[in-house]
Amino acid sequence: MELAVKTREILGKKVKSLRRAGLVPAELFGSGVLNQHLAVSENDFVKVYRKAGSHTVVYLINEKGGKIPILISEVQEHPLTRKTLSVNFHQIKMDEAIETKVPVEFTGTAPAEKAGLVIVRVLHEIEVKSLPDKIPHSFQVDLGKLEKMGDSIHVSDLRAPSEVKILAPEETVIATVTEKVKEEVVAPPPIAETPAAPAETEAKAMPTGRQAAEPEKKETPPKEEEKKK
Repeated sequence: MELAVKTREILGKKVKSLRRAGLVPAELFGSGVLNQHLAVSENDFVKVYRKAGSHTVVYLINEKGGKIPILISEVQEHPLTRKTLSVNFHQIKMDEAIETKVPVEFTGTAPAEKAGLVIVRVLHEIEVKSLPDKIPHSFQVDLGKLEKMGDSIHVSDLRAPSEVKILAPEETVIATVTEKVKEEVVAPPPIAETPAAPAETEAKAMPTGRQAAEPEKKETPPKEEEKKK
């Protein structure tokens, strides 16, 4: 798998102009080599990255036609648009073993799942040590072997090429069968009763009995005696 790159002199915030032109700023680094500032076509990179991931050897083709073996070590993407913002390439030596992680691909359907049990996929990557060109693309794990409660698939069940050393302990669980967890129904808390409003004060008490029926009588002042003629 190959990917064309070119040396770039644009650095810092000015790399935005590269992105507008459909290029991605990249950095090449490795043991015993000088770091290089590169640029790569975003479209070309996305196509290669989808196939290679971060564990398959890719050869960078520079402007002079030279081939540089690398692993894609880091990819920064925009959180909203998912466009590639920057890339780091790790230069490797093909005659030196490296440590990397190989993805697990689950295949098949577990009979236990059809029986109402739950399949828990515990491990999604396996750490290995190998020469770069011997690294497997993935480990296939067949879930069809999981038939009943307690069945598990371990690292020891994997079949790796003789040139590949699996670094994870053999007893590490990759997938297992468990019971379906029953959700506990919790009753809502009782609604607290609102206490009755206190009785009105005496000052606001309604008149009762005769006091309410008979309005207060007002005294009429006595009339002045008529003047004698």
